[in-house]
Amino acid sequence: MQAHEGHYIDGAWRPAAGSGEVIEVVNPATEEVIATVPAGTAEDVDAAVAAARSAAGAWRATPRDERLAALTRLRDGIASHQDEIAATVVAELGSPLRLAQALHSTLPVAVATSVLEVLAEFPFEEKVGNSTVYYEPAGVVGAITPWNYPLHQIVAKVLPALAAGCPVVLKPAENTPLTARLFASIVHDAGLPAGTFNLVTGLGTVAGAALAEHDGVDVVSFTGSTAVGRRIGAAAGRGIKRVALELGGKSANVILPGADLTRAVKVGVGNAFLNAGQTCSAWTRMLVSDADYDQAVELAAKSAEGYVPGDPTDRSTRLGPLVSAVQRERVRAYIETGVREGARLVAGGAEAPEGLDKGYYVRPTVFADVEPGMTIAREEIFGPVLSILRYRDAEHALEIANGTDYGLSGGVWAADPAEAAAFARRMEAGQIDINGGAFNPAAPFGGYKNSGVGREMGRFGLEEFLQTQSLQF
Repeated sequence: MQAHEGHYIDGAWRPAAGSGEVIEVVNPATEEVIATVPAGTAEDVDAAVAAARSAAGAWRATPRDERLAALTRLRDGIASHQDEIAATVVAELGSPLRLAQALHSTLPVAVATSVLEVLAEFPFEEKVGNSTVYYEPAGVVGAITPWNYPLHQIVAKVLPALAAGCPVVLKPAENTPLTARLFASIVHDAGLPAGTFNLVTGLGTVAGAALAEHDGVDVVSFTGSTAVGRRIGAAAGRGIKRVALELGGKSANVILPGADLTRAVKVGVGNAFLNAGQTCSAWTRMLVSDADYDQAVELAAKSAEGYVPGDPTDRSTRLGPLVSAVQRERVRAYIETGVREGARLVAGGAEAPEGLDKGYYVRPTVFADVEPGMTIAREEIFGPVLSILRYRDAEHALEIANGTDYGLSGGVWAADPAEAAAFARRMEAGQIDINGGAFNPAAPFGGYKNSGVGREMGRFGLEEFLQTQSLQF
């Protein structure tokens, strides 16, 4: 076990304030404590915000080319540490090694590259009639990130903020702080000016709350649960801060008649089980027509058999553990609720996977005969649990798809892509994949309704950290 000390503040690792309390980092596959990090306090947050505010003037005045060069070094540093990043994510998140190498350590590089491309071309000054409009940094950014994609979510907030000219204070999730500390080391090696990036580890209820409520923070960017997002939004509102919230989801994967059913179901199951189901945009509701329903259920159950929980360090493992014991019990409780409310279990279940005496594992689970009003069809489970719902016609499918408090993501499948796109345009969701369309780091990511406000990725993510000033001539 490694005891990590200090927070990264004003360009250096500085001793933590307070009583010396720590957070234990647990390997989800072994249940062993692998490290400790400081449990940051409001005093630590004060120091980090003060450093950011001190750096703000010089960083906002830094020419575009210099910011671009610094962030290019940072992107290259991430790329050069991909093996270490993957190993860290395996250890503290429980991500299967193959997924950590293919997604957790590579997606941040792609996102960072997209930010660099936007920064190189963004019009920070433009003419609008008789006005000249300037896009200015919005100020100090408080970034609060989740544990499910520990580096991606950091990069998706920190790099656009820095590109916009805003210094950042990051409070990462307490489950996965080691990835954040590795990122801070990469920032340091990239030679960014002291104070432009600061890291405070700690509990959300302490360090996170202090950051969201801090008078010295101008923008709060949060990714996490809707319940916590509401509290952060309220705190930001009291301080008249700008806020961006990327929250939960209960996304629908709609398979229209005539679609390639085999492929749609296979991809849909993979999407729902990706990252052990710990993905806010996961397609956790599969909607299938009456005519295709029985075959789809059979295909989904068969596909689920390929997701055998196992040791995340084994490259053959496709499904690792959940991040914590709390998360495991939450997911198992949802599975039990699904059975109790009358859904038909066709794969998995609440029992512990065979042969795994340790680790926060859950069996990959598929429910059929799920009704829209059931708990498992309404609430975000955040585990490898898929619900399959039946619809009569396209209007009924649309009613079910939109009949949720969330609106983050979704998928639509049809023989004719134009038909799928027409259906998707009527869905209340921020991003929808047509026939399995690939993720695009330059496109806006964010949701409708209780899935949040604001957008990340591409120029849309940069604009979250900018404010306008116009001069009329």
